[in-house]
Amino acid sequence: MLRRPADQAPTPVDAGHRDPLAAAPDPLFAYGTLRFPEVLRALLGRVPARTPAGVAGWRAAALEGRPYPGLVPAGGTATGLLLTDLTPGEWRVLDAFEGEEYERRRLSLTDGRHCWAYVWTGGGVLPGDWSAGDFAERHLAAYAARCAPPAAGRHGPAGLPAGSETG
Repeated sequence: MLRRPADQAPTPVDAGHRDPLAAAPDPLFAYGTLRFPEVLRALLGRVPARTPAGVAGWRAAALEGRPYPGLVPAGGTATGLLLTDLTPGEWRVLDAFEGEEYERRRLSLTDGRHCWAYVWTGGGVLPGDWSAGDFAERHLAAYAARCAPPAAGRHGPAGLPAGSETG
C-alpha cells in the first residue's frame, strides 16, 4: 500500500458512485493493514471507531512480494473492521495511501449494510489468504513507522501538509 509518494494527488476513484466525502458517507471496510491501530494512528493521527464486519464473495489475498493484502473476488467471506467515523480529510489521506492499484468500491456487508472498500486491481495475487498475524509479527512495526509523517509538526498524517488532514 505504500507506493505513491504522499505529495502526489490521489487518483479519482469510483466514478459514478456517491462521493464518500459527501455528508454521512458509508463506512470503510478495512481488511488488511488498516485494521491495525498502529497504522491508523500513523496515517490519521488517531484510531477511528471500529466494529467487526465481513463482506461475502471476497477474500483478503496474499500478494506476491508485498506485506499487505488485496481484496479480490472469491467464494468465501473476507473479515475485517468497519471504520465508521472518517472525516473527509481522512478519506483523502486513505485514498492517497492506497494508490493506483486499489479502487474504492461500494460493497455490501454480510448484514446487508453498505460500505466502501479498497479493491485490488493489480497483479501478483497468490492462491493463499493474507495473514494478519504474520503481518503483525513480521512487518507491523516497520510498516507503521513508514506510514508516519516525515517531520512531526510540519506535516500532517501521511506526509500531507499540516491542516490538509481535516475536512
